[in-house]
Amino acid sequence: SSMHYDWQAKPVDWGTRVNWKVRVYDENGQISDFAEAFFETGLPEGQNWEARWISGNYKVNRKVRYPVDCFRKEFEINDVRKARLYITACGLYEASINGKKAGDFIMAPGITDYNKRIQYQTYDVTDLLKEGNNEIEIMLADGWYRGSVGAWGLKNQYGTVTKVIAQLIVETGNGTVKVLTDDSWQWSDDGSIRFADNKDGEVVDARLAPTYEGKARETVCKIIPTASNNVPVREHEHFKPQLIITAEGKKVLDFGQNIAGYVNFRLNAEDGQKVYLRFGEMLDFEGEFTQVNIQCHNKKITTPLQEVTYLCKQGVNEYKTRFAIFGFRYVLVETDVEFEPEDFTSIAVYSDMERTGWFDSSNALLNQFFEATVWSTKSNSNDLPTDCPTRERHGWSGDAQIFCNTASYLFNYETFAEKYLKDMYDWQKNDGCLPQIAPSGGVDFYMSVMNGSAGWADAGIIMPYVLYKKYQDRRILERYLPGMKKYASFIQNRCGKTSLRSGKVSVKKEDRTYLYNYGQHYGEWAEPEEVNKMSWTDFVFSKPEVATAYGIYMMDLMAEISSVLHNSRDAVNYKKFANKMRKSYQALVKTEEYKLDTDRQASLVRPLYMNLLDEEQKEFAEERLIRALDNFGWRLGTGFLSTPLILYVLEKLNHEYAYRLLENEELPGWLAMPKHGATTIWEAWEGNSNSNVGLCSLNHYSKGAVCSWLFEEMCGIHVDSENHFIIRPVPGGSFERATAEYRSVYGLVKSGWKKNGSKYEYTVEIPSNCSAEVILPDGSSHTQKAGKETYGD
Repeated sequence: SSMHYDWQAKPVDWGTRVNWKVRVYDENGQISDFAEAFFETGLPEGQNWEARWISGNYKVNRKVRYPVDCFRKEFEINDVRKARLYITACGLYEASINGKKAGDFIMAPGITDYNKRIQYQTYDVTDLLKEGNNEIEIMLADGWYRGSVGAWGLKNQYGTVTKVIAQLIVETGNGTVKVLTDDSWQWSDDGSIRFADNKDGEVVDARLAPTYEGKARETVCKIIPTASNNVPVREHEHFKPQLIITAEGKKVLDFGQNIAGYVNFRLNAEDGQKVYLRFGEMLDFEGEFTQVNIQCHNKKITTPLQEVTYLCKQGVNEYKTRFAIFGFRYVLVETDVEFEPEDFTSIAVYSDMERTGWFDSSNALLNQFFEATVWSTKSNSNDLPTDCPTRERHGWSGDAQIFCNTASYLFNYETFAEKYLKDMYDWQKNDGCLPQIAPSGGVDFYMSVMNGSAGWADAGIIMPYVLYKKYQDRRILERYLPGMKKYASFIQNRCGKTSLRSGKVSVKKEDRTYLYNYGQHYGEWAEPEEVNKMSWTDFVFSKPEVATAYGIYMMDLMAEISSVLHNSRDAVNYKKFANKMRKSYQALVKTEEYKLDTDRQASLVRPLYMNLLDEEQKEFAEERLIRALDNFGWRLGTGFLSTPLILYVLEKLNHEYAYRLLENEELPGWLAMPKHGATTIWEAWEGNSNSNVGLCSLNHYSKGAVCSWLFEEMCGIHVDSENHFIIRPVPGGSFERATAEYRSVYGLVKSGWKKNGSKYEYTVEIPSNCSAEVILPDGSSHTQKAGKETYGD
């Protein structure tokens, strides 16, 4: 085995760096050079820290927003050999030593349910220390802990007292020196950052500096921090803007790419001059800057503000946001300071996942759509998978599960996705229920009934399964199996139950026993308005068709997972339960309320993809789906749940059906987005092209989940088993060529095709130590070893 190799030596002591290296031999016995890497163990797990939690020394009024807390400790040290800073916060922190920032983690320590799990980071700060006197400073902001969270910017979701804990451990020639947070640290909140909110923005007075006239206050936290189990959030791409002068004379910077991040600027100003920045995704139909598509309003609040107010000092002013990120392409600049567009730079901020997937074809709009999907993935990866980087910034389970497969082609996604799974299972209730959103801070109280929503909470099973299939590591399934089994029982226990909120069904009594007609469910979210205009009443009652379908799907997946883990008894039981639910589903779709004779594409795609129908029903649904597409002009009529599935269903019927839908350039459709100038994926099919849409993020990756089809079917890349691929390309439509590259855990695999007259030529490249079965559209099969091969019709 070349993968998933377990550490064979004894457990490593805490705070220890382990260097390791590997080399390979080729088929001729030639030996490569060594490739080297390292890992380092953190603090002893489950043990209280020597340091103390500290907070600002003031009494908190939960209705008041406070400036950023500043802490400082001076110390003397000599003959430094090694230094590590272990630090975390309930809030957001930034630490510096001798004026230089420790590490490059942005928005640290990341977001979790702080009442259950708090991540800490470890920084190598050896090079920041100097001989003699040293100084460590920490800034502490509200972050998700106390600041705005969710669509309505709810505050104090995890607590009212922000706090930080840090241990600086230095190995010197004379022994170990420890600098620990406690009440001896200096404190003040009179520094330059007068207000900091992760969504609303910052207020900065560059003329101020912390006086440190007070002392920190020791406080407590019942949670012992654990090592951060996710990739760090870092700065990435930089963009320079063009200046737009609008019809109203406003100055707007257009950075050309919708991102999640912030700007920095360098301006020469007079003392007290103000720079006011507002961040947004679009211009309105008159070409003016607007935030209307991302903000919620009522009499008391407008959120998110996405703004920066900066008061200048005399001379050169350099600024970069510290404790907020925004979703934006455009920045409205209101100031009397003279500036040039090049004085501003936008900086993309996202979790530092390795890019692993690329796609190119003869269709320029599809290529643009693919890159827009990549950008929406980046923008919605700030320590957890979010729906949008603007209004909600929630970890919606439905969005995460439908996009996981695509994301794991685009990026090395396992670590990032598993952190989110930990968030979900941190929340799991005793009855097995899983959440609609994790972490749950910012969820409005009236939404609690939607936890356990079918197709959404199912992420707890779907995501481990998808990750296992992609990375071929059974330990992923083993880690979450106890929670998955509890959730499967939760679904089973809901079958046959009814309440006043159960959806109306007219099936026979015996067919209700395994019908999932209980609870409240989001269902097929965000279908085109022409198909189904959503209303709050859509979520008052259960959705037995959607819930039963996903219940069957979960039982089928659990049966397969149990087989992989060699638990045959569970596999048989899950399969039996699935088949009983399938019989109830088949009875349900014979009723007038849920009949298959419908133009709603999702109601036909779902049962066909999940294999829920008997043969007669399947034949009817296949024919009816094509008629539904005809009736809708071969435009997309699906919502979140079924959009990733529809091309797989159509391809089984006739691959040209899939290409016909894929190549549609009219709204609603995938290619309509780049055709209308999108650089990220829209939340609603109508995007910014319809002035009646209202709240609608323009950076919302869900509909980009179709990109998995480009890898798996159009170009035919499938990870089959360890060191083995199945390559089964399906060319078609008006495409002249298409190529996908995927840097799998086994190496880079490529598959592409191009049209030569009426025939196709296929090129496949398999990484070292791997093999593949290449299956061409004519049915021929070829065994390919590592290397590059070309095939013809």
